[in-house]
Amino acid sequence: MEPSTKNLPFTLEELQSGTILLFDKPLDWTSFDVVKKIKWRILKHFNLKKIKVGHAGTLDPKATGLLIVCTGKQTKTIDQIQGQTKEYVATIKLGVQTPSYDTETEEILPKNTEHITEEEIQKAIQPFIGTIQQKPPLFSAIKKEGIRLYEIAREGKTIEIESREIHIESIHIESIELPFVNLKVVCGKGTYIRSLAHDLGQELGVGAYLTQLRRTKIGDFSVEKALNPLEF
Repeated sequence: MEPSTKNLPFTLEELQSGTILLFDKPLDWTSFDVVKKIKWRILKHFNLKKIKVGHAGTLDPKATGLLIVCTGKQTKTIDQIQGQTKEYVATIKLGVQTPSYDTETEEILPKNTEHITEEEIQKAIQPFIGTIQQKPPLFSAIKKEGIRLYEIAREGKTIEIESREIHIESIHIESIELPFVNLKVVCGKGTYIRSLAHDLGQELGVGAYLTQLRRTKIGDFSVEKALNPLEF
């Protein structure tokens, strides 16, 4: 395997002893796609056979933004990083739903939203701030009885999903252009913004789903300092 001629921003010693790399995950890439790309790039550049590489916190394919990738001994810090507070900017569409709670599946159950006011949206948000019970989407990578939920969902089957305790620190309305609402959400580990969008739509009585999601921060790490995996 020939090493790449393009220089990497890290030395082999740094990568093997452990580095924390920040990447801006592109739309429609899985988190594993980023890890695979970075690992392949390192192995090829340094003509290696193996190196430890892992990510700290999955992003859905339809989401973009901050993905932290750890190499070498820093992979031991992944659990610690995953537990830190995260910040997202999200766009939800009111008045319609999708089975996946995002753009992966087709819209269903349309309803009129012209009567919805900012005051009503602000009031509907309040029950979701704090420590709450949230049910993950059926279209998710969570396993039940050894099978990932999205595999069950894609077969057209339904299954009972247990709610989980999560913590949402704050939800701020950035802008409203009905039927779209732009939010900034600060939350803890295990929060599904897709579920938040769906549940908010139920609270308003018109349904909703997530049309865009971008993770901007994990702890003190910011997407502003992230690299493009295509240019790594």
